[in-house]
Amino acid sequence: MIHHRPIVRKLLFSILLPSLVLLGYSSFAQDGKALFQSNCASCHSPVKVVLGPALQGVTSRVPDKKLLHDWIHNNTKVLASGNAYFNQLYTQYNKTAMSTFPSLSDKEIDAILNYVETYKAPTATPEAGGGSAKPESDNTLLYGILTLILAIIMFVLLQVNSSLKKLSDDKEGIPAYEPVPFWRNKVYITFLVLVLFVLGGYWVVSGAIGLGRQQNYQPVQPIFYSHKVHAGINQISCLYCHSNAMDSKHATVPPLNVCMNCHAAINDYSKGPKLYREDGSEVDGTQEIQKLYSYTGYDPKTSTYNTANAKPVEWVKIHSLPDHVFFSHAQHTKAGKVQCQTCHGPIQEMDEVKQFAPLSMGWCVNCHRTTKVNFPDSAGNGGNKFYSVYEKFHQDLKNGTKDSITVRDIGGTDCQKCHY
Repeated sequence: MIHHRPIVRKLLFSILLPSLVLLGYSSFAQDGKALFQSNCASCHSPVKVVLGPALQGVTSRVPDKKLLHDWIHNNTKVLASGNAYFNQLYTQYNKTAMSTFPSLSDKEIDAILNYVETYKAPTATPEAGGGSAKPESDNTLLYGILTLILAIIMFVLLQVNSSLKKLSDDKEGIPAYEPVPFWRNKVYITFLVLVLFVLGGYWVVSGAIGLGRQQNYQPVQPIFYSHKVHAGINQISCLYCHSNAMDSKHATVPPLNVCMNCHAAINDYSKGPKLYREDGSEVDGTQEIQKLYSYTGYDPKTSTYNTANAKPVEWVKIHSLPDHVFFSHAQHTKAGKVQCQTCHGPIQEMDEVKQFAPLSMGWCVNCHRTTKVNFPDSAGNGGNKFYSVYEKFHQDLKNGTKDSITVRDIGGTDCQKCHY
């Protein structure tokens, strides 16, 4: 008697095992990218300086993997240990404290480092017309199709196995039932229904969660305003235009008289780099300044205003939160010492502003879990004196039970903090 079933099992195993390994490796790489985007991208880039140094090559600069893990888990302890490299880095970046990530496992950190070290910047450069660089490709659909093909192969092989068993039984005179076609097989039908149910549920839930969110939303504004030129090249402080960001709930859009403080004298754009919209079309900077004059009723020839011709600019709002969410810029920028780029991304590099962060509840809560509070030290010196009422945390700092206090420790993940 020829035993066909072990042969089919071996064939199936030899096909599926390498495929699963390859898919697992790809999933691991994707996890590294996702972990980097959710934990590191607000302050770091793999290949350029943002708020912190470029991360590519960090495993060569710090060959001790355990030390690197310790730095990411709790950089305060590493600095206190007197490590020369990290203390020099800390001083180089104006002693700006890096967030701690105690919840990240060593495996997750390795996934991030693997993504950073293997990252390749897009090579496409803007064409003469100003075409933008090609975005990174998303292979999710490809992996989904490959998984579907492997599932079909698996069912085909199972059907082959059933047919071979019937041939073997017929040869030995063993009575056997006719194999049930796969479209009438209750096991296959049940499996297919379950798969469709899971996929349908996933799509419905993902769509429901995404309602009202608009990450990467980048509308065309009535006047082309380049943050790259103003905040980046000319180093104009964010607070010069968004003066309420430190003291108010809203950062507010600056009134046009703030623009005219400079543009009453600067009436042409001839010395700066060429400006391009996201679609690659070139922008005439001088013409955009003339639009500003038309909105304010300003005549650059006579240096006078005709208020009868003035009209408000209908700016398109980009960052919106649901009405049931409380958010205060002052609480974050003044009390929390959060940098603008943490939420708005590398705004100093943007020509047309887009929504950088998802602004989802999960994104905010994760930030609250890892961001340190400007808490007085173990001796009660420095920091925000408002936190002097937290006697238990002061005692924990003195005893060494805690080395820092996060927003979560002071109730930053409680529902009523943001919802009212």
